[in-house]
Amino acid sequence: MDAVGGPDGGVGDPDDASALVSGSPLSVTASTEDTARATAVMPESGRVTDDRQDRPGPEEDVPTPIAPTSREQDSDDGTGERTSVGSTGAADDTGVSRETETPRSDPAGGSAVAAETARKAEVKDTGAPRLPTPPGAPFPRPEQTRVFTIANQKGGVGKTTTAVNLAAALAAGGSRVLVIDTDPQGNASTALGVDHRAGVASVYDVLVEDAPVAEVVHQCPDIPGLTCVPATIDLAGAEIELVSFVAREMRLRRAVDAYLADVDDPPDYILIDCPPSLGLLTINAFVAGHEVLIPIQCEYYALEGLSMLLRNIDMIRRHLNPELRLSTILLTMYDGRTRLSSQVADEVRNHFPNEVLRATVPRSVRVSEAPSHGQTVISYDPASTGALAYCRAAAELATRHSEATHGRNAE
Repeated sequence: MDAVGGPDGGVGDPDDASALVSGSPLSVTASTEDTARATAVMPESGRVTDDRQDRPGPEEDVPTPIAPTSREQDSDDGTGERTSVGSTGAADDTGVSRETETPRSDPAGGSAVAAETARKAEVKDTGAPRLPTPPGAPFPRPEQTRVFTIANQKGGVGKTTTAVNLAAALAAGGSRVLVIDTDPQGNASTALGVDHRAGVASVYDVLVEDAPVAEVVHQCPDIPGLTCVPATIDLAGAEIELVSFVAREMRLRRAVDAYLADVDDPPDYILIDCPPSLGLLTINAFVAGHEVLIPIQCEYYALEGLSMLLRNIDMIRRHLNPELRLSTILLTMYDGRTRLSSQVADEVRNHFPNEVLRATVPRSVRVSEAPSHGQTVISYDPASTGALAYCRAAAELATRHSEATHGRNAE
């Protein structure tokens, strides 16, 4: 098939993406071996097991379990996985995060408590957490600002998580990054520690009130070089208010173009986080962007809407934004223990060999915990598998497609 983002900058034939669903081996039912294996663990029909017969009697000696040591051993096998002695899980080579450590109330988990205490002390002393150094840092600066629209109409695939953590990893690599949150939920603003209560200057003022972007930019408190245009709950009614506006699809693009032309030191990257829909806010984000980044969860449902998304990108490219192209696909929530994740990854790589990043983001508890602390995983736990995965993805993003960088900065 023709790869998306070919020489003509288009998105290819969207029908090819349908092959990911219709021709995918993922729809095959469970094998006979799996069925036999599942049957083998089932009790015989009519047999009632009584676990009391295996319990020791009152006079039997029960051996005292030996508590595991709290010593942690960090392994670096190129995958960023961490092996901890005394944890409830260990890292393997499957790309799965094994960070479910011994509960912190357990004495055996004292090292985890010590690590968390050290991290908090470092933040208190220096005013900012220690950031990792991504591979290849400092990243090469693009000749012109690269504007990415991070979109996927399916919810729960990691759009906001990818937007904020890629932005943080790029900033940790020395780039200047601006995140524009166009999701009324404001999750990206929360993860970056930016206030987005009702009444705060936000992207709503840019779209509806014609406020300059420079007036609504907020600095991320714990990552230098990372700024954010937050989204407030006011944005929930913006689509209705914009219906009567002339050229309503172009409002964000014009605001971004004006910002890049007026600012003395423009950012190297602008990442636009989209809501999980194909409404007017997402269309504004597509028209304002130069490149599209699609996070794809490594599950079957994530593939079903891909052909529809590609058709919308192609339509916007033909009618509203000729510069728009699909440049990057990132596989998220990868679980190497399952054949499903491997099959989805193989299918996507076969159909989009030039767009899929080599780096994949595994499932990680730390990635889920970080927003509750108002942080990205890059600053919350720099040594976690999720942080290392996003650092590798950021390094790859900063170096690939450099010869095809597009921008609309003023000369």
